[in-house]
Order: sequence, then C-alpha cells, then structure tokens
Amino acid sequence: MNRLFVDNLTVIDFSFFHPVRGIVGESWIVDVELNGILNEEGMVFDFGHVKKLLKKAIDEGMDHTLVIPANLPGLTINETDHETISIEYHHADQLKFAYQSPREAVFLIDSDKVSVDRAKLLLEEHLNNLVPANVTQVKLNLRTEEISSDFYHYSHGLKKHQGDCQRICHGHRSRIEIYRNDKRDVEMEHEWAQRFTDIYLITAEDQLESEYPNLIHVGYEAEQGRFDVWLNPSQCYTLQTDSTVELIADHIANELKAEYPHDQWRVKAYEGVQKGAIATL
Repeated sequence: MNRLFVDNLTVIDFSFFHPVRGIVGESWIVDVELNGILNEEGMVFDFGHVKKLLKKAIDEGMDHTLVIPANLPGLTINETDHETISIEYHHADQLKFAYQSPREAVFLIDSDKVSVDRAKLLLEEHLNNLVPANVTQVKLNLRTEEISSDFYHYSHGLKKHQGDCQRICHGHRSRIEIYRNDKRDVEMEHEWAQRFTDIYLITAEDQLESEYPNLIHVGYEAEQGRFDVWLNPSQCYTLQTDSTVELIADHIANELKAEYPHDQWRVKAYEGVQKGAIATL
C-alpha cells in the first residue's frame, strides 16, 4: 500500500451556527492523504488531479456556506423545494435565530453541534466516491491556523460579489495586526479582537425592518438569489460600507485615527488564512 499526501490543499472559510455564540466565522486548513496502489504511471494519484478534483469538490461543498447542526434541539429546518431552505432556532419558547436562502448556501451536518470530526467524516465520504479504483481511501486532516497573537471570528455577506462571498452567512477566523507609529500595538489588537469576537458584520444598507423585535433583520437580493437572516443584536456590528476585508481594515484604521489623531496607524486585517488587506492613516 502506498500513501500520497498534500498539505495545505485548501482552506475552508465558512460560518456555523452555535446556540450561544450565534453565527461564528471559521477557517479550516485542509490536508489530504490518499492510500492506494500504484497505477500504470507509478502513481497513487496525480498531484494535479488532486488539486483539480478534490480541492474543487471541497470548495464547491462546505466552503463559503452556513454550516448547520441539523440535530440541535430547538432547531427546525424546512426545505419547501430543492432550491430554498429556511431555518429557525427557538430556546425557552423564544425565537433566537432565523434564516432563509438558496439551498446551496447551507451545509447540513447530522449532529447536535458542528465539529471537526463530524465534518471530516462527511467530507471524506464524498471524496472517496470521486477517486479512481486504485485509491482505496481518502483521509483528511482539518485544522485551524496556529496563531500566537490575537484573532477573531467574523461572519458577513457581500451581495455585490459575483462568487460565493455573496452568501449572507459565511466567515473567517482571522488574525489582526495593528501598528502605532510603526510599532506593534498588541493592546489595541486585543481590544479589536475582543470587539469582533464571534461578530456578524452588517452593511448598514442591508439592515431591514424586523418583524421580530428582539432580532435584527439583514437581507438582500444577490445573483444567487434571496438571502435573509435574523440575528441577536448583541452579536452584530454595523459598518456604513460593505464588509470586504479592505473596508474592514479601512474602518478599523479610521476608528483608531479618530480616537488618536496625532498617531500614525497601520492595520493589517486578515481574511482567514494568509490573505487580507492593509490600511494606513
């Protein structure tokens, strides 16, 4: 038996629902290992095909979706057809969360919580159905980036985006670096990481009148269809702009400059793993 591995095959950027934390942005790095026998080319599987086939399957599956633990008590899921899905979560006889979107924007896990172990089994099952017969097993390792400094989990939706970023609940686990007069300001990094802990970033023009007085309604029409979500106000933060990583970095830099106008600021905001934007004021 031979084994082939590809580390850092891709990053799954997604959000998941948690009954206490709310909508939580997450980023999982994907490593893959293929067990099998050598084919006529002396390979288990061509590296190029690993990237084309397996990476594509992962990116078109769980990536940029809202992951829902379908067996969570208090959760109801309705799929009126194969194109749309609506979700509600009630606790103590009160609606705590509601959501509706095209079906492809949601990834269901048959568990009462979202975990690496359960997601890995579902993804492995799918990938094992795609590989040729000489590949006897596809194994995944899902892991978070090792971050020694402050970071935060954020979720959002970009209705103007032509790809899957338009989905109203997807997110990232992201580092932040802040430099004050060219020196790293770890206290300010900690302050903003705390402010954005498990946050949903709202674009102001997307906030609608809510029929539920205890929840904020965010909704819009996008290329993929209609998206709506109703959220706990304490888990939201409103921007006057869209919530691209460039505009997030600009927002933080402008807030710092307004509070400390005599200092020079540089904000390096990450969007998941090893990518992001820099704003300087």
